[in-house]
Amino acid sequence: MSHDCIFCRIARGEIPSRKVYEDEDMLAFHDINPSAPVHFLMIPKQHLENLYDADLRHQALLGKLLGMAGQLAREQGLDDGFRVIVNNGRVGRQEVYHLHIHVLGGPEPLGSSASRRQ
Repeated sequence: MSHDCIFCRIARGEIPSRKVYEDEDMLAFHDINPSAPVHFLMIPKQHLENLYDADLRHQALLGKLLGMAGQLAREQGLDDGFRVIVNNGRVGRQEVYHLHIHVLGGPEPLGSSASRRQ
């Protein structure tokens, strides 16, 4: 983990969050500035800045994150679909440089493009 990374600090419990799920490898928590009625983030506890830093050594971790997305979305009431977004790098509008997956949804279909800061 990185000492100054905000998501690492959240994973260590130094900064409070509204947890959706946690285990030894990952943490899911509600976004503090949601872009949809349901908007949570899934992060690996291992610090990876973004997908540029991930490779085949991380396939089990990345698979676990995506593999948990559907279960956690359903547990948050998203029974009719949801959007998964991974922003990568400056051009991809990544704001926090710790790999994270946005899961968004609600009772109505989401717009045709990602709004605000996903």
